[in-house]
Amino acid sequence: MTEDDEQQPREVGVGPWIGPLPDDPRYDPELLAAGDRRNVADQYRYWTVEAIVADLDTRRHPFHIAIENWAHDLNIGSVVRTANAFNAAGVHIVGRRRWNRRGAMVTDRYLHVHHHPSVDDLLAWADDAGLPVLGIDNTPGSVPLADYPMPRACVLLFGQESVGLTEAAQQRAEAVLHIQQYGSTRSINAGAAAAIAMHTWIVRHA
Repeated sequence: MTEDDEQQPREVGVGPWIGPLPDDPRYDPELLAAGDRRNVADQYRYWTVEAIVADLDTRRHPFHIAIENWAHDLNIGSVVRTANAFNAAGVHIVGRRRWNRRGAMVTDRYLHVHHHPSVDDLLAWADDAGLPVLGIDNTPGSVPLADYPMPRACVLLFGQESVGLTEAAQQRAEAVLHIQQYGSTRSINAGAAAAIAMHTWIVRHA
């Protein structure tokens, strides 16, 4: 490989379909003709978005992700992308309806995204669904995530970067859990914290 080869951007995905076209409604005719450059797993190449969502729905994990959205927080997109990677049952935006989708890299198309105007609305929904809400934040009195018997079906609630969970969320959650840290920083990035919490659920239940 030459230096010029190394500088060439790596092409993502696959080109146009070669050979007889598949007789399967899951396939998108436009993608078959033009190629599929999306960031999707190989098993979903050329599938329509609707077909991918339908297949993911057959094996969603029974945990939900909720994110407080009171200020402009670029981490929300990262949390949504991770929720897609771990195939969460749903994502819930609490507060402002609009959020920065850039970090999600269009993965929100493959998730069920819900909006709740307030924490009370989220908790009312969770109560109707029979789901405990667990806050994730390193606040005084919080419990180590590694030691908590996280239920299989639940809602993991995250706050905004730097300010963390609101007081209302902390008071109303069934428990507030923190990720144990061993360095000098007071907290870790909200997107990273969400990824750790979701992977902890995966290790215990998936």
